[in-house]
Amino acid sequence: MLFSLKVIFFLSLLLLPVLKSSWVTLSNNGYDGIVIAINPSVPEDEKLIQNIKAMVTEASTYLFYATKRRAYFRNVSILIPMTWKSKPEYLMPKQESYDQADVIVADPYLKYGDDPYTLQYGQCGEKGQYIHFTPNFLLTNNLPIYGPRGRVFVHEWAHLRWGIFDEYNEDRPFYISRRNTIEATRCSTHITGTNVVRNCKKDSCITRQCRYDSKTGLYEAKCTFIPNRSQTAKESIMFMQNLESVAEFCTEETHNTEAPNLQNKMCNHKSTWNIIMHSEDFQHLSPMTEINSPPHPTFSLLKSKQRVVCLVLDKSGSMAAEDRLFRMNQAAELYLIQIIEKGSLVGMVTFDSYAQIQNNLIKITEDNTYQKITANLPQEASGGTSICNGLKAGFQAISQSNQSTLGSEIILLTDGEDNQISLCFEEVRQSGAIIHTIALGPSAEKELETLSNMTRGHRFYAHNDINGLIDAFSRISSRSGSIFQQALQLESKTLNISEKKWVNGTVPVDSTVGNDTFFVVTWTIQKPEIILQSPKGKKYTTSDFQEDKLNIRSARLRIPGIAETGTWTYSLRNNHAQSQLLTVTVTTRARSPTTLPVIATAHMNRNTAHYPSPMIVYARVSQGFLPVLGINVTAIIENEDGHQVTLELWDNGAGADTVKNDGIYSRYFTDYHGNGRHSLKVHAQARKNTARLSLRQQQNKALYIPGYVENGKIILNSPKPEVKDDVAEAQIDDFSRLTSGESFTVSGVPPNSNPSQVFPPGKIVDLEAKFQGDRIQLSWTAPGKVLDKGRADSYIIRISKSFRNLQEDFDKATLINTSGLIPKEAGSVENFEFKPERSKTENGTTFYIAIQATRETSLTSEVSNIAQATKFIPPPEPSIPDLGTNISAIGLVVFGLAVISYIF
Repeated sequence: MLFSLKVIFFLSLLLLPVLKSSWVTLSNNGYDGIVIAINPSVPEDEKLIQNIKAMVTEASTYLFYATKRRAYFRNVSILIPMTWKSKPEYLMPKQESYDQADVIVADPYLKYGDDPYTLQYGQCGEKGQYIHFTPNFLLTNNLPIYGPRGRVFVHEWAHLRWGIFDEYNEDRPFYISRRNTIEATRCSTHITGTNVVRNCKKDSCITRQCRYDSKTGLYEAKCTFIPNRSQTAKESIMFMQNLESVAEFCTEETHNTEAPNLQNKMCNHKSTWNIIMHSEDFQHLSPMTEINSPPHPTFSLLKSKQRVVCLVLDKSGSMAAEDRLFRMNQAAELYLIQIIEKGSLVGMVTFDSYAQIQNNLIKITEDNTYQKITANLPQEASGGTSICNGLKAGFQAISQSNQSTLGSEIILLTDGEDNQISLCFEEVRQSGAIIHTIALGPSAEKELETLSNMTRGHRFYAHNDINGLIDAFSRISSRSGSIFQQALQLESKTLNISEKKWVNGTVPVDSTVGNDTFFVVTWTIQKPEIILQSPKGKKYTTSDFQEDKLNIRSARLRIPGIAETGTWTYSLRNNHAQSQLLTVTVTTRARSPTTLPVIATAHMNRNTAHYPSPMIVYARVSQGFLPVLGINVTAIIENEDGHQVTLELWDNGAGADTVKNDGIYSRYFTDYHGNGRHSLKVHAQARKNTARLSLRQQQNKALYIPGYVENGKIILNSPKPEVKDDVAEAQIDDFSRLTSGESFTVSGVPPNSNPSQVFPPGKIVDLEAKFQGDRIQLSWTAPGKVLDKGRADSYIIRISKSFRNLQEDFDKATLINTSGLIPKEAGSVENFEFKPERSKTENGTTFYIAIQATRETSLTSEVSNIAQATKFIPPPEPSIPDLGTNISAIGLVVFGLAVISYIF
């Protein structure tokens, strides 16, 4: 069984957003266009809106001073779910939606806490996906734990907007500094405090001084840094924004380059302020020296509306080629029957040189109302291509049905060129509609994506095959945040079957899905023989599959009730005398309103690339907010010529992947074969019981403060609920998910180019070092010859006793003999051991080590992260008394506690 998320703990109906272009703008020092969206599962509560307003207002002033008078929050929209009652002050949204919001308010990531966090998995300086606040965080007093909400919001905004990372590290809370002092991982080191271990039973805690770990030279596990409440340090917001004195980000002067935190790892030891000032926001922005404080933000309350969708389909003469009209109709029919959510209002327009409204809006219900629309799918292709006429007719179909075009969606599919498309750009902007575009084939109008980009719509490219179209339509689901009606793809496969031959396949149906399950088969010449068998042996044959009435060569079977959990088996036989293409598509929905389904989403790190800039493929696999680990995730990228590149994506914390085991699977894409549009498809599979669900907290979050030292006493907060190591993961069923990412465009690729000759080996980002006796042991993840692909030719390892010297002048550091070290295939674990030479090694000696990977063409990777190894001989342990048992005020024996020292 998949891990059960009980409804008492986890009521969210979550549609997890994918990468989006930020619609927030910064002009005249004010941020506009911020969207904070409340999930439909959150109960109506006026106080929630009041507290959001108060948080943002407080944050605006804090941000103003943190950015040295450069920025504040000017305009913010709060998106109210349809499930709440209407009020006169609620306005109609334009293109704002839950799945593209900057901030979401939804039930917890898991039942163990309400840590505010930012979904952030790009590279240094790249924007995050969204900030997540729980209702409980916004409605209860968390001041002792996180500090004022406004400060927390700025901490998360820095993740989201500027792509900087946290300056603490819960996995490595301490490190040995270059001055051989044990330091708390933090920025800046001027923040003072004490280090204690506390053992709590019910309402009683025993607190004592931290002991040394004889193996690491650091403090023992569970040692915690407790800050002094009274501080003089102003930095840093990315460490402890809760401290009253903290009001700034770490600068070059105050940044702690040694701390083993994600900021140093991801940003090459640069300070957070350095990254912020190099962001597009602040490169040409001057401080507002003329005012003491910014004006208060303006808030708009928007209430989500019923979903309105109009299909605008091309039936011009070029659609007759390569069966495009048939394939469009097959995909559109599948969308109307299997994908669009019940209760939606749907219309249809067809166009060539002119446009015709085939249907005004019709409400899709359970009683086959979709047939009123599918009956009007075009049967003949002729004429020219006028996209503007099609769009105008789409707007008319919506308005004639007494619906506003504001926030309505148009799905525009075309294969043709139209040099007049720009003439209606302004009308599209004024409509407030969301335009999703599907470019079919290599000749589709090149400005098509402009419509999606200006209206917050999705953009897809489909080659001439039916699967590409079906996959694109399947991704255009509700943007409201409710996931239980969302259709999920379990299978999407094209099979070229020879005459009179059988082909077999399997599809797992896991225990999170099974409602409204369809098996669909399409063909190019003649209907095949079909056999489908359930996990318990029930057979469905060709006669059970309903053939459409429009002669568009497809047949479907809707499984009655809830589809059986387990592996379904299908067999197809081509009875025709020629080989033909058959496709198999399987869609389903969540099993029940209390079981969150496993979801996969995919995207590239940007929508355009100019050769030879590499791109990154991202796929997120999750159940609710919980990452799914240990599965096979494969990306298929196809260009306009039909050339496909297949990439296995990794969640190993190396190469393009930011954090290991966070459910984000990543890989560099470098195999450019021509210019133009490219499509992205991702297949996530769990087989042979390898999948597991991570129950641990997200990265990039506001730190849960364990307590404070105040007036010589330790004031403890309630212990943070933790996931025990033995239940940190839960095994889940085998499953299969397919999803499409939005299309992207490549330019600048020269004829007959060889991308493998352009890119160097990837940077090593996870180098670790430790002493074993008098030798240093290294470990890291192998990069490739071409970023994270293939096998590098050699390694250059250098060592120094000076961190700064190694960082600033790697080539002058001492070279380690690596003649016997042969690089492994990319993604493999590398281990290497050596003895430091020509240097006296004694207790407390610290070495810094870094690596480069090379290839035969003299291309060399960036220098790796800098690893530290300290020779440590543990002293005899003194007896240490406990320091009291009162949870609210524990006497602090100053001589018994190690107070953090400065290193600068």
